[in-house]
Amino acid sequence: MRTDLFDFALPEDRIALRPVSPRDAARLLVVASGDAALQDRAMRDLPGLLRAGDALVVNDTKVIPANLTGRRIGRGDREPAIAATLIKRLDGSRWLALARPGKRLAVGDVVRFGSEGRVCLLDQLDATIEAKGEGGEVTLAFAFHGAVLDQALTERGDMPLPPYIAGRRPVDEQDRTDYQTMFAREEGSVAAPTAGLHFTDALVQDLRTRGIALHRLTLHVGPGTFLPFKAEDTSGHRMHPEWGVVSAETAASLNATVRAGGRIVAVGSTALRLLESAAEEDGTLAMFSGETALFVTPGYRFRAVDGMLTNFHLPRSTLFMLVSAFCGLDTMQRAYAHAIEKGYRFYSYGDACLLFRRVR
Repeated sequence: MRTDLFDFALPEDRIALRPVSPRDAARLLVVASGDAALQDRAMRDLPGLLRAGDALVVNDTKVIPANLTGRRIGRGDREPAIAATLIKRLDGSRWLALARPGKRLAVGDVVRFGSEGRVCLLDQLDATIEAKGEGGEVTLAFAFHGAVLDQALTERGDMPLPPYIAGRRPVDEQDRTDYQTMFAREEGSVAAPTAGLHFTDALVQDLRTRGIALHRLTLHVGPGTFLPFKAEDTSGHRMHPEWGVVSAETAASLNATVRAGGRIVAVGSTALRLLESAAEEDGTLAMFSGETALFVTPGYRFRAVDGMLTNFHLPRSTLFMLVSAFCGLDTMQRAYAHAIEKGYRFYSYGDACLLFRRVR
């Protein structure tokens, strides 16, 4: 399909730069596939919008403070500034990272990551450029190892906020809390599974009281979620692989939910893509551990997921393509036009929508 089919105009003032507080005070637009009426609700209404016996599936990945700033040292008097975003741990001391500007770095160079404005227990943090890739990727071999390196990165790193937020205000300490879901447990993401940002302890308790189960899986969100969609047709795009796990216990519990007549509701596109990757042709879920590069566009046949909670996404993005596949492009164009008109807040720190594909 042509990429421009997924374009729409979004006023800049609709982009949320901070989340609402408390988290479950966010607005919630309920969207059903087809011509069903849109409902303007709130996240606190979620328990009443689901049925006893349904199951919510959340992503328990934890965002790491992956953005580092430093300077190249050891090559004369000039020490150019270098920014790096960690994207994949290779071993105890090495990370794959995106470095900017990559052209200023060569294999063997040393980058010293600073601690300006921070209280750091450890001394300077140096990394050697061990290898360079064609897409700006570099392999950083750090001078520290294991838990000591993790501490140094936590002290010096910033949360990797999306460009549409970080380009409009400085990243600060509040983002270390705001850009992390209450379910975060498994470190490894460079972006938050933002649908999970809307949950609170009170909301989770209300869901459980009403007989709605909550299950966890892990998908570590990679840097591809921030990259612009450059292909003119969806057939020309390839997703960046992301690593995930669906445990045997979670798969069995969700299969039991379906057998009992309940629905599976994915909290976020990450949970949905991993569940669909773990599903057999008949919709049965199996244990999954590995990488997925599933790219969902209109025409995709969903096998496992009946509903999804998600934020409002960028024009021409793989995420807007996914929700258009889930409910239909016409339905989502109508829903987004309504959200813009009614003042819903968009993107990572914005409001949410609850999408229903079909009723079992």
